[in-house]
Amino acid sequence: RLELRELFPLYTSQSSFSWSGSVFSSFSRTMATLNQIHRRGKLPPPPKKISATFSNPQLKAVVLKTLIKKPKKPNSANRKCARVRLSNGKEVVAFIPGEGHNLQEHHVVLVEGGRTQDLPGVKVKIVRGKYDCAHVVKKKQ
Repeated sequence: RLELRELFPLYTSQSSFSWSGSVFSSFSRTMATLNQIHRRGKLPPPPKKISATFSNPQLKAVVLKTLIKKPKKPNSANRKCARVRLSNGKEVVAFIPGEGHNLQEHHVVLVEGGRTQDLPGVKVKIVRGKYDCAHVVKKKQ
C-alpha cells in the first residue's frame, strides 16, 4: 500500500536536513502533513467576537456605580466611567465623555459602541443629553 508520505516526500515529518543553527533551534513548529490533514480534518475557524451591544447601535442601560479609571501608560488622567447594566442583561463599564456629569446610581442612560483608546476594557460610551444624562454644560466667562 502506497502512503502519502512516499508520494509526497516534501511533506514528510522526518527531514534529512536539520537546522543546527542557534536561530532555528527553538522554532520547532511545522506544517501539518497531508496524512494529518486527512485524519484530523481542517481546523475550525476561530469564533467571532460579539460586541457588548449585540450589533445594536445603541442600548438603554441603568447605572450601577460611577467610578474613576486611570488610562494606559503614556497618558495620565482620571477618566470618569460608570458600571452599567444593559437592557440585554450584560454588565459593562461605559465611558462618560465631556467635562463633569450628573450621573448617580439607578439613572437610566443611553449607551453606544465605541471604545476609549487609553482605557483597557472600556468598549462603550454613554450618550450625553439622552434620558438622565445631562448635556455638557458650557462654562460662562
